[in-house]
Amino acid sequence: MSLFDDKYRTITKPAEGVFRDRGSKFIAYAYPLNDESDLKDLLTQVKSMHPKARHHCWALRLTPDRSIFRINDDGEPSGSAGRPILNVMLSLDVTNIVVIVVRYFGGTLLGVPGLINAYKTSTREALENADIVECTVNDIYSIAFDYLTMNDVMRIVKEEELQLLKQDFDNECVIEFGMPQSQVAQVVGKMEKLEGIRLQYLRTV
Repeated sequence: MSLFDDKYRTITKPAEGVFRDRGSKFIAYAYPLNDESDLKDLLTQVKSMHPKARHHCWALRLTPDRSIFRINDDGEPSGSAGRPILNVMLSLDVTNIVVIVVRYFGGTLLGVPGLINAYKTSTREALENADIVECTVNDIYSIAFDYLTMNDVMRIVKEEELQLLKQDFDNECVIEFGMPQSQVAQVVGKMEKLEGIRLQYLRTV
């Protein structure tokens, strides 16, 4: 992701895909995932739905810049399950997702090429059934100012189409707003030209 590439693709809700080959059944579950700590609960949930399945293989990809990934073959030959699942995510350029593929063994060995195809195909099926959306990475700022500067601040908010998150007009006026990272330099530059304001970066979402 380049410095100003502030968009990424992900899914909004869980989706499923199924693939069968020579008696084996592969059920892929795709879940939105923003924090790796949530993976354990999802794996427990899938395993409780399929306690008799032979394997529960998975891959995840996290963060808007797609820099974090994990794979797990769960007893399948190395490189035959987690990596093909991840490769589908790479080819569709999606992130903040985990795909868990459940395998019921059908009695016939598929070989590594057959397994790669099965895990890849079931994952693709799940993601094709998913609602893939484009999201923007936003930086959240707060600006504190006095009433005399209100019109100037609100004019910038309107011109730049900033997303107002909170407004507090008490003794001092404070506004919390969000904007795509590609707008930050321009907006901060405009805000900092105003007299007597205090601009503060809060977080990235």
